[in-house]
Amino acid sequence: MAAVMVTLACNSADSPGPASVASALPALGTGTVEIGGRQVTVHVPASYAPARPAPLVMALHGYTSDAKELETYLRLTPESERHGFIYAYPDGSVDDRGERFWNATDACCAFSSPQPDDSRYLSGLISTIQDSYRIDRARIYLIGHSNGAFMTFRMACDHADQIAAIVAINGATWNDTTQCHPSEPVSVLAIHGSADETITFTGGDIDGVAYPSAATTVAHWLRYNQCTETGRDAPQLDLVTDLPGAETTVRTYAQGCAGGSAVQAWTINGGLHVPQLGPAFAPAVTDFLLAKAKSAR
Repeated sequence: MAAVMVTLACNSADSPGPASVASALPALGTGTVEIGGRQVTVHVPASYAPARPAPLVMALHGYTSDAKELETYLRLTPESERHGFIYAYPDGSVDDRGERFWNATDACCAFSSPQPDDSRYLSGLISTIQDSYRIDRARIYLIGHSNGAFMTFRMACDHADQIAAIVAINGATWNDTTQCHPSEPVSVLAIHGSADETITFTGGDIDGVAYPSAATTVAHWLRYNQCTETGRDAPQLDLVTDLPGAETTVRTYAQGCAGGSAVQAWTINGGLHVPQLGPAFAPAVTDFLLAKAKSAR
């Protein structure tokens, strides 16, 4: 599969820019373009055909990481080929410490200048990809780790009309629920390591700004999606290599959820902030995402 690198001018740092991006993105395979001052890598599977709408999955890296490192960690490109979805993984901005980040919530992670409108940027990036490929608008998904997980929650709050489902790995939603007003239901898979030393399972703060616990994050999204709070347990999963057996408990909430949405909580018992993901992880999270779709529109 061919890889290309193209730099494109844009209108502003918070907007992906003009439709000329379409001619630079790969027809098939993997290509990297610069959009709004940030590199965005897009993988188009061999099965992609413009006559048939494809799902879109976008992955967001954590603070101090980057898109390439995240893909090395998640290994979603083979899933793109297996399921036929278009896969995009952008870089965040660089702060004055030299670290890449997303300006997601008040807790994470715009610790210094600049403080870009990443919600607007990523919404525009989704629209740009929609203009460049035949995307199934009912099947647009986000997955993020750490700061990227905070950002997936932010996007679900701000742009629920665009997003069918998110997977958030060791992140949290807004602590202040008045900051989140989803216009439509968004399915949520919240994955937390119970021994996470960075974004703690029981909640905490970053530089004095609070973020909610794993349980509270799930409770917020049950309310946003109008779910009843009685979930059911599913069989445990073996997702990581550094813990024995099926270490991940699964609780699913679907009863009463609006628009066919669902909320799932996966707890990696003993899992740290960067768990060593095993071969079952990428297929499991991909299967969760692709099973969700917006109502007909």
